[in-house]
Amino acid sequence: MKLKSTLAVCLSLLPFTGLLAQKHIQQKDVTRIIRTLAADDMMGRQTFTPGIDKAADFISNEFKSIGLKPFTGDTDFKQEFKMFALKPSKADVTINKKSLNSDEFFYTTVHRKFEWEEKAPKPIFIGENNDFRQGINTARRLGKDALVVVHPKHQEMFKRYAGSFRQARPVMELGQGNTLIFVLSTLTEVTSFNIEIKNDVDELPLANVVGMIPGKRANEFVVFSGHYDHIGMMKPVAGDSIANGADDDASGTTAVITLARHFQKQGKPERTLIFVAFTAEEIGGFGSQYFSKQLNPDEIVAMFNIEMIGKGSKFGPNSAYITGFEKSDFGKLLQQAVKGTPYSFHPDPYPKENLFYRSDNATLARLGVPAHTISSVQIDQDKLYHSVDDEVESLDMAHMTNMIKAVALGAKDFVQGKKTPKRVDKAQVQ
Repeated sequence: MKLKSTLAVCLSLLPFTGLLAQKHIQQKDVTRIIRTLAADDMMGRQTFTPGIDKAADFISNEFKSIGLKPFTGDTDFKQEFKMFALKPSKADVTINKKSLNSDEFFYTTVHRKFEWEEKAPKPIFIGENNDFRQGINTARRLGKDALVVVHPKHQEMFKRYAGSFRQARPVMELGQGNTLIFVLSTLTEVTSFNIEIKNDVDELPLANVVGMIPGKRANEFVVFSGHYDHIGMMKPVAGDSIANGADDDASGTTAVITLARHFQKQGKPERTLIFVAFTAEEIGGFGSQYFSKQLNPDEIVAMFNIEMIGKGSKFGPNSAYITGFEKSDFGKLLQQAVKGTPYSFHPDPYPKENLFYRSDNATLARLGVPAHTISSVQIDQDKLYHSVDDEVESLDMAHMTNMIKAVALGAKDFVQGKKTPKRVDKAQVQ
């Protein structure tokens, strides 16, 4: 009986032994990091601005001070790549031998130069009784060049989309993709058309910030990520024009840095750990897209993407939710890991918000990786999202620190190679 009692006591202490191992996760350190990332001198960390470059330098210095190694093949912590901005220099569209005015069409292309001439094309028609957005999505999913004729009944939506599409848009690769031409017209038949487009191209430098802790299993990776870009400057509100992005997502980036320090103190892990701060999430997830091409996705065991953990969740103190909970057993394993502790993980309570696809985890999830976002923001109530008021003062630093501790504890068995989550079914991911 004495042996059984002793064993029971030991087992009951296991979760709290794990808590003691998180002594390197301190609120004062968390506060220092997030105050730096969300400071006014970062100017909202917008992509392609000096502010985001300054943030990248800060994260790189943190990784260096922690003692991380650069990503395989790199000499420093900046994973640099380029995007391209296409600016229209010429666009002529002629349909049924009539030349269109510039306000009668818009287009999207990834080509420096595009010419298309047809005698009898088969366009997509968005008629007056059709759903405009559905027609747009149909054209995008075709996987080929397309002409889309939009009935004037949809003129207001047409103008709104045209205004967006006429802005210079960054693309990952030139010439790799389709061209879609949208025309506002009452035509029900197209007998001929001619299109000639020319774009000026600017190269745009970008950089993820990536560090590693090499493990005993060199080709088994556990990824911890968050995006460090935000939306920059906005229309002033009460004299403030800087969208500091404290919760979105300086909180996630702070967690990545803090977790890197925590696991570096634990000695050589069983699996190789990668810590990455993504760029360009706010404009299309381009940083995670580039990162995903640098690794074999089959070798990535799990991805802990951390987004907006600075405020308490609807489930109470020290709790967070996991997006795409049903797509693997990642969430259940985390729940088991923190059972009996002050922390808890829950399924995403906002399925209509489509959060699983709105952060950097989606890129790797589409490749089969158990890649999920951990968050605590009450997205249906948060009024500071993408505003000048998303500042450190609006956050609960104790909660945020505990969320980082919860992730550290939840990830422990993954890091030590004791547990492996099931793969995501790629066929079930959009």
